This record gives sequence, structure tokens and C-alpha cells, in this order.
Amino acid sequence: MSKIKQFTLGAMFASLSLFSIDSVNAQKISKGVRNILLVHGAFADGSSYAKLIPILQGKGYNVIAVQNPLTSLEADVAATKRAIALADGPVLLVGHSYGGVVVTESGNDPKVAGLLYIAAVIPDEGQSLVDAAGKYPAAPGNIEMRKDASGFISLTETGIHKFFAQDLPAAERKVVYATQIPWYEGATTTKVTKAAWKSKPSWCIVAINDHMVNLELARAQVKRLNATALELQSSHVPMVSQPGKVAAFIVSAAEKL
Repeated sequence: MSKIKQFTLGAMFASLSLFSIDSVNAQKISKGVRNILLVHGAFADGSSYAKLIPILQGKGYNVIAVQNPLTSLEADVAATKRAIALADGPVLLVGHSYGGVVVTESGNDPKVAGLLYIAAVIPDEGQSLVDAAGKYPAAPGNIEMRKDASGFISLTETGIHKFFAQDLPAAERKVVYATQIPWYEGATTTKVTKAAWKSKPSWCIVAINDHMVNLELARAQVKRLNATALELQSSHVPMVSQPGKVAAFIVSAAEKL
């Protein structure tokens, strides 16, 4: 079986791991929430968490990776809310990149106990992704975005290799490029109506070598949210390049809820 087929099958089974868990694993969790909901960012799908999911499942957590359509912010929020509704209890909502916008809106659901952002853009109320990021210089990876005639944005191969996932092995970067999902431009300008982080505890992972989100913006967001933060020497995708460290941070957050 080829490496690409192995990755694809692993991602498929990971994304099917709804909120089912056996009673033996459930006994491993003695405090905090046990439901972890993972929301992917632009150009990706739920398989971007394929390395992270088995680690969290092995620690006894119920995990689901939402499959957002990336056709609008409203559609992505709706998909996330449907997943929240399936949880059998409180949820720690995790958002990567543009997924930070999605969880900021969908995190107002009463079942969401806390928010965890990974290399994310985090708007305030009345702000879109463009609004939130616009006060800072554009990260270098933005020059490698290309929009098609229908208004959907993709990253060039150079963008994936140099700016999006530069700390992954070359074979993995090729898979990321080949499997990316175009992202509708309108999602970048749709405004958040209510920012969940204003009323719920928040955690942030800042990727020091992120070329998709401005580092000054990332650190300013941590201060604005008064969030517990972890800085990693990582590209824009630490959940792929450093899944063990990301999982440990998620577990530490879940235990406090």
C-alpha cells in the first residue's frame, strides 16, 4: 500500500471516530471534559488532525473532527454546531487557522465549555477574518493564494512547501498539496456576531515559524483573550508536525474544565 493510501485510510477512520468510546478508555479520564471537537482550517479537512486523534483517543477522550464544507462561514458554523449536538456532554472546542473564526462563533453553544485555538485568527464581535488580521502586515504565505473564477481560494505548491507546512517531510507536504480543499473567499469577510471567548476560558497555541498568520497578531490575540498560551517552534500546522505536544496541551486544557 502506498504512503498516500495509508494516509488517506488513516484519515478516513480518524474522521469516523464520532463520540463513541469504550468503557475501559472512559475510566482513564478522572476530571474535566471528555469530549474534544476538532475544527479544521482553510485548505484542509478533518484529516488534518489524523496524527492528533489517536493520541487523544488513547488517553480516553471522545474525539470528532468536523468536516466543514468551506463554502461559507455560516455553513461551517452550522456543520460545527451539528457536531456539538452529537456530544453526550460538555465539549472542548478546538479550532485551527480559519477554524478559529468558526469556533469563535459556534463556541457560543451552551455545551461548549472552553475554546482552544491552534495557529488561528480570532476575531472580536463584529469582525471578520480580514478585519481581525488587517491591522498587521500580511504573513508571507498570503502571496501564494490563488482565486478561481468561482471565488474559491487555493494555495500554490510553493505556498504549501515554503509557507504552510514547511517543517513536514517532503512526502507529507506533497499529500497536503494534493488533498487541499478550496476555500470560498466570502468566508474571509463574514463577520462574527458574538465572540464566544468573551465568556468562556480559552487556550492558544502560537506557532513561532508560522508564515500564514502574523506572529505579532498571534501574540496580541493571546493577550486580548487573556488566554493560556503555548508557543511552539512550528509551521502553521503544529498538530501535524508536533502532534504529541499539541495533544498534551489539549489534555491540560480539558482537565481544567
